[in-house]
Amino acid sequence: MTFSLGDNSYGKAECRLVRVVRDGPRHEMIDLNVSTSLTGDLADTHLTGDNAKVLTTDAQKNTVYAFAREHGISTIEEFGLLLARHFVATQEPVHGARVGIERYSWNRLGDHSFARSGGAVRTAAVTLGPAGAEVVGGVRGLTLMNTTGSEFHGFPRDRYTTLAETTDRILATDVNAEWLFTGLDADWDAAYTAVTGALTGAFTGTHSLSLQQTLYAMGGRVIETVPEVAEVRLSLPNKHHFLFDLSPFGLDNPDEVYYAADRPYGLIEGTVKREK
Repeated sequence: MTFSLGDNSYGKAECRLVRVVRDGPRHEMIDLNVSTSLTGDLADTHLTGDNAKVLTTDAQKNTVYAFAREHGISTIEEFGLLLARHFVATQEPVHGARVGIERYSWNRLGDHSFARSGGAVRTAAVTLGPAGAEVVGGVRGLTLMNTTGSEFHGFPRDRYTTLAETTDRILATDVNAEWLFTGLDADWDAAYTAVTGALTGAFTGTHSLSLQQTLYAMGGRVIETVPEVAEVRLSLPNKHHFLFDLSPFGLDNPDEVYYAADRPYGLIEGTVKREK
């Protein structure tokens, strides 16, 4: 039996980094989770255990923290590009790098006091290789709900179908979205605000006949309104809400009291692309 080494990479996952800017009495704080991954001429460490070409994952972790001090953090997209370019430029065996970053939201309570918001997480993924660099922005856990304006009917029925058709239901989801930028010169903060605004605006303004239809409307709104985005990939769990039966207690339920189910759930995914 013969075998060979296929695609491989290595890196440091989930470097938790908090950067505090203390330029005056009013502090600024950024809270990140940074993961690095390198590819290239790295077969020797797998095949023979020769580590001469391996930049240690510990060194990758240290670089993340050192760069936060030396260069600061303007946006997570720019920070990711800075790290990826450094690893490829300084390590001859390394031909490609991927940096994934999550940014956690905090609400300001005072000049130097903050509370974790528990809201959506901003993300970025920077990939640098022989063909160039690619930046993907994103958001995870953007929770949205319409309490009306959603229907679902006209679907096929078989012997296992029990779902009732409806012309009025709650539609709720936790938006997980990633968008590919057309270039590397975008205003990253403005683009994030524009994309998330387009996503929430389309969700709010679409009379939905299916979550699939809503997904397409959300992606289309991004493409129409944010020229820096080439495509947007959406993953939308359908967070089901079921009317709770109050009849055993002698109570009616005119679409007011729901059981919010966390699992299982429908998962709707799709990509909307800018036509060339």
